[in-house]
Order: sequence, then C-alpha cells, then structure tokens
Amino acid sequence: MAMVEIQDVHKFFGELHVLKGVSLEVETGEVCTILGPSGSGKSTLLRCVNVLEEIQAGSIHVDGILMGYGQDAEGRLYELRPKELAAQRAPIGMVFQRFNLFPHMTALENVVEAPIKVKGANKSKAKAKASELLERVGLAERADHYPAQLSGGQAQRVAIARALAMEPDLMLFDEPTSALDPELVGEVLAVMQDLAASGMTMLVVTHEMGFAREVSDTVVFMDQGSIVESGSPEDVLVNPSNQRTRDFLDKVLSHDS
Repeated sequence: MAMVEIQDVHKFFGELHVLKGVSLEVETGEVCTILGPSGSGKSTLLRCVNVLEEIQAGSIHVDGILMGYGQDAEGRLYELRPKELAAQRAPIGMVFQRFNLFPHMTALENVVEAPIKVKGANKSKAKAKASELLERVGLAERADHYPAQLSGGQAQRVAIARALAMEPDLMLFDEPTSALDPELVGEVLAVMQDLAASGMTMLVVTHEMGFAREVSDTVVFMDQGSIVESGSPEDVLVNPSNQRTRDFLDKVLSHDS
C-alpha cells in the first residue's frame, strides 16, 4: 500500500483554483520531490496532506487512513474535530520554510515539547531521545542554546529533530532551505539525505536540483495547480518530455550556474 495516496484533489482559495485534480502516490520508504515555479500549488498540496488546508474535492490517504475524516458506527464519514485531527496528524512530521521554533525554549526544550505534551511521553526518556536526535543532526553541543543564538541552518536542523521526536512514518518538507543563506543549505540537505538513506518516506517541496537528482525516487513537476510530469530523476530532470518542464529547468539551471 502507498504511504501517501492523493486522488483527484481540488483546492480553492475563494475564486482561485489552486489545485486542479491532483493525483499522486508515494510508496513507503520513497522520497518524492516536488518542483515547480512559485504559485504552482506545491506548498498547498503539502499542507493538504496533513490537513493544514482543507480540500474541496478528492481524497488524501496517509498509511491507508482518510485524512480529515472519521467514521461513525454506521460507517458514515464525519469531519474530525481539532483534537481528533491532531491525533491523526501525529504520525506525520512537517518541516516548514521558516523554522517555527518556540523562541523562549532551548533547542532541547523545543524537541521534547511535543512528545511530552501530545504523546504523554516520560520526561526523562523524552529528554534522552531529544539529545540523541540533536546529536543525529549534528547539534549536541547546541542543546542549551535558544533559537536566537542559532544560525538559520542550525535552527532548521533543530526543526527536523523536533519533527523526528514524534517518530513519524512520513516527513513533509516545505522548501526547508529557501530561507537559508546559501552556505548553510548543505548542512540541512545532508541531514535530509541521511534521513532518506534510513528509509524514511519523504515528500519534499524544494528548488534544490542536486538534492532532487541524487536523493529522489520520484520527481514531480507542477505548474498552475496540476502535475505536468512525474517520473524518475533521470526522466524528469535529464530527459523531460514536456516543454513546460524543459523551460522551467532551463531557467533554474541557468540561474544556478
């Protein structure tokens, strides 16, 4: 079974049709990278997966569960209440463009907060796990630092550790390096590569072509709310069949060089 199954999803913001019948499957253990110009619906699609945005048509299943809905005793669907929705989201980690760390908490406190508050984890065990995760992202010596004392790359690595603390089955990354200075991008991508190598299922919105080429199992190109092309990195990035994809890649690659 696919870890993520998106079927004919439509999303409107008022009159604006942002997602136009998007369908996509991501297998367990797969890394799927979504590319496309600004305003193509990439980030909106990611936010719909864990119901940060509500869809108007279609369906999204994560690990076989219909997102945003429950079933009553008669098998009828109903929209989940906020607390039920939070429980449904728990197996999904999300890393945003802006790190969204709590400024009044240290790196360690940021990482232990959700396991203790949401999962009711034992405090000492949660702290030990958080220390392990900070070490994994190369920040063991920054555990007692506050977000304001960290570089952008360090703050984003804490955000990844915080998402991993919930032991997710799926990780969503929404342009995790776009707010970083160029020299800090590599340290975040290295953590993501390590995560991919460990078998984590990942859905990544990014402009990092090197990462998409080296780490992805599937690359998806979106434009104007639709998936224009998808396939292996070789198919989409090296031999794209669609002219729109070719134009986009020409622009991005010439800009990078």
